[in-house]
Amino acid sequence: MIQAEPHITVGIMSGHSIRFTLLGDYRTAEGGLFPAGVYEATISSDGATFTIDNICHKSLSLMPVDDDTLFELSGVTIGVEFHWQRCESQRFPGELHLLCDAGVVWAINEVSLECYLSSVISSEMSATSSLELLKAHAVVSRSWLWAQLPRFTGATPRVPTQAVVSDTDTEIVRWYDRDDHTLFDVCADDHCQRYQGMTRVVSPCVAEAIAATRGEVLMYDGQVCDARFSKCCGGVTERFDACWGDEAHPYLSPIADVSTATTRPCLTDEAQASRFILSSPDAYCHTTDTAILSQVLNHYDRETPDFYRWQVRYGVEELSSLVYCRSGVDFGRILSLTPIERGASGRIVRLQIEGTRRTMTVGKELYIRRILSPTHLYSSAFVVERDGDDFVLRGAGWGHGVGLCQIGAAVMAHRGIDYRTILRHYYPATTLHRLYGECL
Repeated sequence: MIQAEPHITVGIMSGHSIRFTLLGDYRTAEGGLFPAGVYEATISSDGATFTIDNICHKSLSLMPVDDDTLFELSGVTIGVEFHWQRCESQRFPGELHLLCDAGVVWAINEVSLECYLSSVISSEMSATSSLELLKAHAVVSRSWLWAQLPRFTGATPRVPTQAVVSDTDTEIVRWYDRDDHTLFDVCADDHCQRYQGMTRVVSPCVAEAIAATRGEVLMYDGQVCDARFSKCCGGVTERFDACWGDEAHPYLSPIADVSTATTRPCLTDEAQASRFILSSPDAYCHTTDTAILSQVLNHYDRETPDFYRWQVRYGVEELSSLVYCRSGVDFGRILSLTPIERGASGRIVRLQIEGTRRTMTVGKELYIRRILSPTHLYSSAFVVERDGDDFVLRGAGWGHGVGLCQIGAAVMAHRGIDYRTILRHYYPATTLHRLYGECL
């Protein structure tokens, strides 16, 4: 069924005080005027209201008088808890909603879905990426968003949760997914999709990619696909259930990220996984071409050159302290890290940590990455080597590895492969369908 383009709400930031600049005149829902200028919303002592210019509000909606007017938010944190975390000032189109919740004030942006996507594909990638890559990512990001929101799909809303947890004396297994946010549809950071307003949208190719794919989504078995993506698969993509819930998504099945038909190695086998990770086989995402990477990656992503293979070294005392700090579990002096279960890409799903005080199995992949790094380990596809008292983790890929591999897709597009072929490569057995806009 052809539907009208929806608007969505994006949670940008929260805090006890939010400074914002209106770059043109705005009006309130009651017809009041907020002229262009600098404002600050400060939470009250009771945490139930906020003040702007000494006027108290529980919530406030500001709508631009002119459609092309933007507002700017100061001190927006991006890359939360990742190694590239930093603060920026960002400019946004659409409406600005301010509201109190749990003792903080939230800044929420309401914007049309396609306008949102023009920022997402410029924030997840670079606006200077090739046109076919931008088209592919527009379809993927649109599909993911649609599949997540019950008001789009008609599904029953899930109970809000940050993690599904299985904790025993001998095992901690946690998987993290997008929260079912209660104040807005999606957040603006890597937890959902990067949305950094109009700050990154600097190329006419972005507008062309959005227009060419307007309303277009991936479908499988009559449903919009929950289309996942990561930075670099490392040579083989991962299954959905290795990272999140146990449900099967056939279109998120593992594939070898290569241009020709080949037998995919059995990376659930420890010996084959070790050989694969410690080697450097050919793959789309195996590139050091700075011309491609500079088009694809934002400046803070280019601070990390190790997309395909990487290495991290910890002294035993450093590792023991790190794991205790990040997990809250006192293993004592860590003696060994042993993979118990690997996914199809070689990513570790369950890892046994043996210490002088305790031995436990931990998982899934994101929890492993969180407790083995001050921020996040690049991926859980790694082999553990000992060098004296040091633990050396030699790994593959960046991110969870499920679905589209951004580096691999960039190489495909650079080689002249069109976006439909890119999507068929990463999401087998899917079809393209346009939910709204002109027909294909």
